[in-house]
Amino acid sequence: MTEIDEIDRALLNRIQSDFPLVEHPFAAIGEELGVGEAEVIARVRRLKQDDVIRRIGGNFVPDKVGFVSTLCAAEVPPERIEAFTQVVNRFGGVTHNYLRDHRVNVWFTFIAPSMDEIESHLEAIRRETGVSEIHNLPATRVFKIRAQFDLELLDN
Repeated sequence: MTEIDEIDRALLNRIQSDFPLVEHPFAAIGEELGVGEAEVIARVRRLKQDDVIRRIGGNFVPDKVGFVSTLCAAEVPPERIEAFTQVVNRFGGVTHNYLRDHRVNVWFTFIAPSMDEIESHLEAIRRETGVSEIHNLPATRVFKIRAQFDLELLDN
């Protein structure tokens, strides 16, 4: 397991929202945290390699930029979950996925320029994985929450 020190916790808290939109964002973050740009970059790189950070990027409301989104739920045999999620994660429109303790056990979100493209990708996933039960659950109403995790609350 990755050792997360005080600077890592402060860094993880800082990059979750309001990422600096400046020429050298990691230098700006480093200045706030009292470390240099190179150290911030090295820490982010290590945390990403250790799967603590999944991605750094913008979050957009899909329909405001001409895209559609959907929630997908799949019934995946336990012994095939890892292989299934590897296939799903290859698609750039998959923003995240998670495992549930239920018959419908792998859930993921998908964004794309059209629902036809999402359906095409879901069909490709079905063919490649052999998992036929993938439910497409497009939102009829969107609720956005701000998920911010305060790592300063974690005990060392």
